[in-house]
Amino acid sequence: MMKNSFDEKTIHKLKAYVYALFDPLENRPFYIGKGRGNRVFQHVEGALTEDKESNKYEKIREIRARAQNNRVKHTVIRHGMSDEVAFEVESALIDLANRTGANLTNEVTGHNSIENGMMSTDDIARKYNALPLNELNHSVVIININKKYKLVRDEALQVNPKYSGKDLIYESVKQAWVIGKRRDAVEYVLAEYKGIIVEVYEVIENNINGKTEKWYQVSGFKNRWGFHGIIASNDIREEYLNKSIAHHKKRGAANPIRFSL
Repeated sequence: MMKNSFDEKTIHKLKAYVYALFDPLENRPFYIGKGRGNRVFQHVEGALTEDKESNKYEKIREIRARAQNNRVKHTVIRHGMSDEVAFEVESALIDLANRTGANLTNEVTGHNSIENGMMSTDDIARKYNALPLNELNHSVVIININKKYKLVRDEALQVNPKYSGKDLIYESVKQAWVIGKRRDAVEYVLAEYKGIIVEVYEVIENNINGKTEKWYQVSGFKNRWGFHGIIASNDIREEYLNKSIAHHKKRGAANPIRFSL
């Protein structure tokens, strides 16, 4: 008999844990997450009771609609951890699963990819021997996320469901910036962390309530903007990713936005 909740004794022993959801017809996970208590079971409950669309919910509903083999398989991979350790284990597993073709329904990649996420040996060497970025061959804006990334990561460490499965670099760089009309010409956003370009996003059009836009005014702010973006193509990323702009930065400069080196 399959359980859909843990008793209090089990929850106490579990502490923080990392789990995976499996389609019973496949031998690979479709979602990896972390949590405490009965978090592992809440995805199925949400898919069946919430009026919300996501790749994860679509997969769960597809499984539950079958006449047979219609029970999502819940697997705890590691338990008895602190939230911080569970966070790192989840991140490593998501990165590995995505790299090996698991086709996860997590929205993007593992957390904490800036400091020590999955990288090739070439990328590792490039990161710690970052070449200087001396030329911008596209219309770009460079946005420093030193403060914003720390805030977002700290929230995610508290198991804030808002950031579950999210790309924390994108969540840190997408908004809310004081940026003038020059934004309209921007093709790519370079996320800069401690002097290194840690990701490159292509600014794309998005249709919101019948209105097509690339940049949007952030709700609750008079003059702060955000952008709709996707990770740029490999050839664009190759030009900028893991390059250093530290030699262009002036000590004490406070503005996180720059359009030139």
